[in-house]
Amino acid sequence: MKIDGIFGCYEKTRGMFYFARLCSKIRLHAEGRLPEDYYDMLGHGFDGRTCRYLGVTYEAVREQVLSGKSNEEVLDWCHAQGRHLNAEELLIYNSFMSKRGWRDDETDEFIPAQIGNYGLPADCGAVTDFDLIEMDEGRWYPDQWRDAWK
Repeated sequence: MKIDGIFGCYEKTRGMFYFARLCSKIRLHAEGRLPEDYYDMLGHGFDGRTCRYLGVTYEAVREQVLSGKSNEEVLDWCHAQGRHLNAEELLIYNSFMSKRGWRDDETDEFIPAQIGNYGLPADCGAVTDFDLIEMDEGRWYPDQWRDAWK
């Protein structure tokens, strides 16, 4: 489903995938513009993983976002309050997040089930969670992942 104002998974904040999406979901929810389908995963799933990797709570990130800070300012706050990611830690995070669903415990059941839930054809090309999200929200193209790593 297309949502005005939501960032994609590959959008980077200081080189970090997904963080801009996390912040945009918080803002949209506070404005009443985030579809209810997204509510259950606020602070969980990739949101929760991102916060835990940074060593901060979702609630604290939410508070920083809603205080009016930019994505970069919120990420800087996370680095100061939790942990600052070095280049290797950022690579590990981006690699895990962008490849989740490909050759892991989600491959055989979750990804095919979500393809069906989204009403996508079985041969749509989705192999990761990021693929599914980007397809569902109308941003996906075949080499998107490759372009994101440039």
